[in-house]
Amino acid sequence: MIAALGTLPFIATLWLLVVLGAAILEESGAKIAAALKGESNRQPAGRLTVRMRARSRPLQVRSAEPRLRAAA
Repeated sequence: MIAALGTLPFIATLWLLVVLGAAILEESGAKIAAALKGESNRQPAGRLTVRMRARSRPLQVRSAEPRLRAAA
C-alpha cells in the first residue's frame, strides 16, 4: 500500500517535469535548433547603435607615509 501511495507523487512529479519541459521547448525550441545548427536566429536589424562608456581615469598610486607604514 505504501508503494502505491509513493508511486502517485512520483508519477505526478514526472508529469509536471514533462509539461514544463514541453513549455520551455515550445518557447525557445527555434533558438535551440538554430544554435545546434550553428546559425543565428536573429533577423538582421537595419542599424545597430552601440553606446560605449568612457573609462574613468586610473587613480594615482600613492605610497604610504612612513608613519602609516610602521602601523601596518
